[in-house]
Amino acid sequence: MIELTHDEEFAVLTIRRPGALNALSFELIERIGECIKEAGRSRARALIVTGEGEKAFCAGADIKELQRRGLAAQREGAELGQAVFALLDRLPIPSVALVNGYAFGGGCELALACTLRLATPNARFGLPEVKLGLIPGYGGTQRLPRLVGSGRALEMVMTGRAVNAEEALAMGLVNRIVQPPGLAAAKAYAREFSGHGLRALQFAREAVQRALDVPLHEGLRIEADLSTLAYRTHDAEEGMQAFVDKRKAEFRDE
Repeated sequence: MIELTHDEEFAVLTIRRPGALNALSFELIERIGECIKEAGRSRARALIVTGEGEKAFCAGADIKELQRRGLAAQREGAELGQAVFALLDRLPIPSVALVNGYAFGGGCELALACTLRLATPNARFGLPEVKLGLIPGYGGTQRLPRLVGSGRALEMVMTGRAVNAEEALAMGLVNRIVQPPGLAAAKAYAREFSGHGLRALQFAREAVQRALDVPLHEGLRIEADLSTLAYRTHDAEEGMQAFVDKRKAEFRDE
C-alpha cells in the first residue's frame, strides 16, 4: 500500500510493501500519483518520499506484472509511470527522497524525480533493466544524465550495476548521506529550506529545471523573468525588510 501522512510541517509518502521490497505495481503507481496531488493541496512545506523497512526504498517494478503484456499495454504502463513521477516536477512544494536500502529500477526513477535525494549508509541505486533485456521506462534515461552526466549515466544503464551511497554521493546522484538514518534526519534536512517562502522556492526550482533544456542565453532570460516575478512578491518585500531590521523574516507564501 501507499500511505500519505503528515508529520509536523511535512507530508510523508511511504511505500508499504516490505515483503516484496516495496516493489511497484501499476495500482501502486496510480496511488502514488493520488498522494502527490493530495500533498500538493495540503499545508505541507515539503514532501518526503520513503519506503517501509530498512532493506528497500523501492526495488523497482513488479516483474511478474510486466510479463506477457501487449505492446500497447506496455507503452501505456511506461507513460503512466512517467506521468506520475513527473507530478513531482509540478508539485508546489519541494520533494525529498529518503532512500533506505535498495532503489532499483522504478524505485531509482522515483528518487530521481524528487527535487532532492538523501541516502542512508546502506542505500544502493541501480537501473538493472538491461539485465532483463529491457531499458528504464519511467524517466531514468532522461533524469539520470541530467544529474550525473551522460558518461556515468550510460555506464549505469548499460551495465545495470548498482552504486552504493558513497559512490552515489560522489557522482552527484544524492545530496547527502544521513546518519543516523531515519525520518528525523530527513525532516532536519528539509527544514534547511522549508522555512523559506514557497513562491521563491518554486521560482528557484523552475529556473534550474528549465535551464537543463535550453541554451545558456535563453536560460538567463528565464532567470531574469523569474527573479523579477520573485521581486514582486510580498515575501520578497518582507525578506529584504527583515534583513535591514536584523530580524527573522515572516514569510506568507505570497
